[in-house]
Amino acid sequence: SPLARASASPAFKATAARTVTTTNIGGYEVFDHSYDAVVIGAGGAGLRAAAGLVGHGLKTACITKVFPTRSHTVAAQGGINGALANMTEDDWRWHAYDTVKGADWLGDQDAIQHM
Repeated sequence: SPLARASASPAFKATAARTVTTTNIGGYEVFDHSYDAVVIGAGGAGLRAAAGLVGHGLKTACITKVFPTRSHTVAAQGGINGALANMTEDDWRWHAYDTVKGADWLGDQDAIQHM
């Protein structure tokens, strides 16, 4: 892996120093950050990857579209359920709505309805 090669290289030196520069663009102050690695997603795998990178001395950013406690790992509602209506009244639309809502309306709604 690139990380293994980079960390094994004698020329590789990870620095954890925080460097932030600012620029004014259109009257707004913009903060520019510099990282060795960027992890997209703060679910279990993303947070574990970020922790591993930090453990190797890399300056790491972890970016997520939702608060970490709303990540899929924490908010998962379990597999696919079928609307059978063999015990009580049921409707596939209720399951589809629950799935769409659980995905913060970011899921592929056509695929959700198909499933």
